[in-house]
Amino acid sequence: MTRPLRVGNASGFYGDRFDAVREMLTGGPLDVLTGDYLAELTMLILGRSRLKDPKRGYATTFLRQLEENLGLAHERGVKIVTNAGGLHPAGLADAVREVAVRTGVPVRVAHVEGDSRPVPDGHLTANAYLGGGGIAACLRAGADIVVTGRVTDAALVAGPAAAHFGWGPGDHDALAGAVVAGHVLECGTQATGGNYAFFRQHDVRRPGFPLAEIHEDGSSVITKHDGTGGVVDVGTVTAQLLYETGGARYAGPDVTARLDTVRLAQDGPDRVRISGVRGEAPPPTLKVGLNRLGGWRNEVVFVLTGLDIEAKSRLVREQFADALDRAGTKPAEVRWELARTDRADASTEETASALLRLVVRDPDAEAVGRAVSGAAVELALGSYPGFHVTAPPGKGAPYGVFEAAYVPAGDVAHVAVLPDGTRQDVPATGPYRELAGVPEPALPEPLPAGPTRTVPLGRVAGARSGDKGGDANVGVWVRTDEAWRWLAHELTVERFKELLPETAGLTVERHVLPGLRSLNFVVRGLLGEGVAAQARFDPQAKAVGEWLRSRSVDVPVQLTDEPEVDA
Repeated sequence: MTRPLRVGNASGFYGDRFDAVREMLTGGPLDVLTGDYLAELTMLILGRSRLKDPKRGYATTFLRQLEENLGLAHERGVKIVTNAGGLHPAGLADAVREVAVRTGVPVRVAHVEGDSRPVPDGHLTANAYLGGGGIAACLRAGADIVVTGRVTDAALVAGPAAAHFGWGPGDHDALAGAVVAGHVLECGTQATGGNYAFFRQHDVRRPGFPLAEIHEDGSSVITKHDGTGGVVDVGTVTAQLLYETGGARYAGPDVTARLDTVRLAQDGPDRVRISGVRGEAPPPTLKVGLNRLGGWRNEVVFVLTGLDIEAKSRLVREQFADALDRAGTKPAEVRWELARTDRADASTEETASALLRLVVRDPDAEAVGRAVSGAAVELALGSYPGFHVTAPPGKGAPYGVFEAAYVPAGDVAHVAVLPDGTRQDVPATGPYRELAGVPEPALPEPLPAGPTRTVPLGRVAGARSGDKGGDANVGVWVRTDEAWRWLAHELTVERFKELLPETAGLTVERHVLPGLRSLNFVVRGLLGEGVAAQARFDPQAKAVGEWLRSRSVDVPVQLTDEPEVDA
């Protein structure tokens, strides 16, 4: 039997903790160290960078990390796999070779390409989400460092596992297990207590980065290096499993993993075993991420202090509308949002103040520039008492739009460029299986009727939310079978919309995952045109789950415990 593969993560996004590479290399044994630098927004940022310099388009932070740690990785025999290549993986691979020559470290560098697609008119980037096949081919050819462009986040783990264990395209269950482990690792410290609903029960001031011990059958143990901060338990792993997912079928280019088959078990301190994952053939199409500039936006935040907050808000809105009418310019979209952060009889000025946020958007930069900033500034001495803004109004900035398209998998030329320069085609992984929903599983028996207590939902349930284009997902889970008997019947789509009124007019889907004691809600269109468009106060839906947890519900008294006490 082949020994387990120990895969770590040192980056969950472009800008993550710089020292994490060294921490992971020195903290304990590893076979492979991965780094995820790409997100929908990151590809837009890299696209704008490439406009200024065609030789760029990759995550330069990775190069600086490598300069400090390449020798250490070589000494310890740790292979590095990263998607930091972004829009120019060949360019980053060349830059890595330059670092190797400069530092005198003999490493073999390979890269994966083929994700780049013809860019439609008016767009900056178009990239297909590749699987782990190219990564596996590079590692099998002896690469020490593999650089990719747009692959799925989980491919950074599934590719090395396939190379290590010799899995083929038909090993669906094993591949699905690795994909699930990769999904847990991809966001770094979100698996070790970061952004965790029950953070007050653990020391998460500086959580360590996660790693997975992957076994030949695809099962794994999620853990972290000894002595590092944070925590790995069933809750932290559940939270990350629900992050940015939808239904029971989690589709990717290599395999469709059935999230409704995942089983989690505590396997000791800071160790969670993932088992039972079933896989199916992948869908016949690959997702393509398209990024374009959507126009221009500007923002002004007015501070309203003390009495008559609503009246002050009405006054400044009317004055602003009149100023735009006089200027003969009105942006295509004008949005106001009043955040009542003020308190009555407050002991500090800041806690006596509310924030009135104005966001304007238009295809024309002029429409959101001087006309808007000038109108705001000119109100300074002739508006509501106590007038001021949080920052001087600017001239506006471009915003982006992310869109998803799909192409037949066989139309994408997935290529592994091996350490010796040989170009190896990576065949598509057919046969395929069209995606379809799964029948809703049977719900548990509801709890018998009894006394209830009105408390925030978060006293009983955890949640994690995130974005996929213009949609948001909110995963909600509980920690006991008894609480699951209540949650599964209480939190229907209708109740979800009641608790989160901003979702009332939108399409909301509920997916039931009994093995995780979880419900996953997908809210279509909540984020408008996606994070880069910044249509909402929380453009990536990061805190929607916490908003839900703060809402009051009637909970059976046996499920409530004493309130947590602030440290």
